[in-house]
Amino acid sequence: MGESLLNLWQSTGLYAFLGLDPASGFGWQNLVMILVGLLLFYLAIKKGFEPLLLIPIGMGCVLSNIPYAYIAGTDPSLAAGAQGATGFIKILFDAGIQSGLFPVLIFMGVGAMTDFGPLIANPKTLLLGAAAQFGIFAALIGALLLSFIPGINFDLHAAASIGIIGGADGPTAIYVTTRLAQDLLGPIAVAAYSYMALVPVIQPPIMKALTTEEERKIRMQQLRPVSKTEKIIFPISVLLVCSILLPSSTPLIGALMFGNLLKECGVTGRLADTASNAMMNIVTICLGLSVGSKMEASHFLQLNTLGILLLGAVAFSLGTAMGVLIAKLMNKLDPKHPVNPLIGSAGVSAVPMAARVSSKVGQEADPQNFLLMHAMGPNVSGVIGSAVAAGVLLACVPIMEPLINGVRPVLALLIGSFPTIKAVAFAAAFCFVLELR
Repeated sequence: MGESLLNLWQSTGLYAFLGLDPASGFGWQNLVMILVGLLLFYLAIKKGFEPLLLIPIGMGCVLSNIPYAYIAGTDPSLAAGAQGATGFIKILFDAGIQSGLFPVLIFMGVGAMTDFGPLIANPKTLLLGAAAQFGIFAALIGALLLSFIPGINFDLHAAASIGIIGGADGPTAIYVTTRLAQDLLGPIAVAAYSYMALVPVIQPPIMKALTTEEERKIRMQQLRPVSKTEKIIFPISVLLVCSILLPSSTPLIGALMFGNLLKECGVTGRLADTASNAMMNIVTICLGLSVGSKMEASHFLQLNTLGILLLGAVAFSLGTAMGVLIAKLMNKLDPKHPVNPLIGSAGVSAVPMAARVSSKVGQEADPQNFLLMHAMGPNVSGVIGSAVAAGVLLACVPIMEPLINGVRPVLALLIGSFPTIKAVAFAAAFCFVLELR
C-alpha cells in the first residue's frame, strides 16, 4: 500500500514541479511557463490582443509544460512507435512547422482575404511597406552585436530569424526560423505574435512623437477605382517578378498571390471561401498549438530569450518609425500630392490591425479624416515586403556566414581590448596637454 502511494505521488506533476525528479527534466521552471500560458489567455480574452492566435499558443505552452504528459514530445517510458508514444502536438509540429507547411498555408489564406486594390491605386505606398522592413535588418545587426555580451550567443542564422520579428509577421518569422534556427522557434514566434497583438499599444506613441498635429490632419486624395483586370494581373505579375529575381521568396509570395488570385479571378469563389475561412481557421489552430509547444521551460527561460524579446521590440519600433519618416520625406519631395505620415506606420505586416491603428490615430486629430483604405496600401505592401525580406535572408545568410565568422574574432578582440585602448588614448592625450603647457 505504501509503495503504491509512493508511486502515485511520484507520477504527479507536483512531484516534478518540486524538482524531486531531476532525471525527468521537469521542475519549477515548467510551472513558471504554465503561468506564462495563462497570461497569454488573459491578454487574449480580457484585452482582446489577437485572441485567435494567443489562445492556441497559450494552450500549447500550458500543455507542453505539464510534467509526464509528453503531449509535445515522446514518452520515454514507451517503446518507439507504440500507441500514444508521440504526443499529438509533436505530430502537428513535425507535419506543419518543421516542414514549413503551416506558414505557407497561412499566407494563402491571407492572400484570399486581402484586397490589393489600395496598393494598385496608389503604387507609391509600396515604398512605405518597404521602408517598414528596415527594422528587420536593424534587428539582425543588433542581434550580432548582442552576441558579444557574455551569456548571449546569436550566430548569423539566429540573427536573421530574430530580425524578421521587426516585420510583425508571425508566419514569415516561423518560416525563416524553421529554416535557419529551429531551436529559437518558440521565443521568436511568441515575440512576433506578441508584437503583432500589441500594435495598438506600441505604435500610437511612436506615430505621435514623429508627426505634428498638422501632419496628422492631412487629407489624402480619393483613390481611383481599380478594374477587375488590374486586380487579376497584379498577383500574377508580382509572383513572376519576385520568383524570377528572388527564387527563395517563391513559397511565401507564391502562396500569397495564389490565394489572392483565387479571390479576384471571379471563377473560384468556393476555393477562395475555403482558403480564407475553413482552411485558415484550421491551420491557425494547429499552428498556434505547435508554436506554443516550443515554449518549454528548458528552451525558453534563458538569457537568449530575453535578448530576442528586447530586439523584437526594438525592430518593430524601428520599422514603425521608418515608415512614418519615409512618408514625411515623400511629402518633401512631392508636396503637391501629400501623404498622411500616419499611414507609413501601417507598412508593418500586421494586416489589417496596423491600418486600423493608422486610421484611429488620424481620426483623433480630425474625426472626418478617413485613412483606412489609404493605410491598406502600405499594409498589404508590408506583407509582400516581409516575404521578400525573408527570401533575401534565406538567400544571403549561407553566403554571408563565412564572412561574418571571419570578422567576429577581430571584433571580439577589439571589444575585449577596448579598456586598454581607452587607457592608452587617455595617456596620450594627457601627455599632449603637458607638452602644450
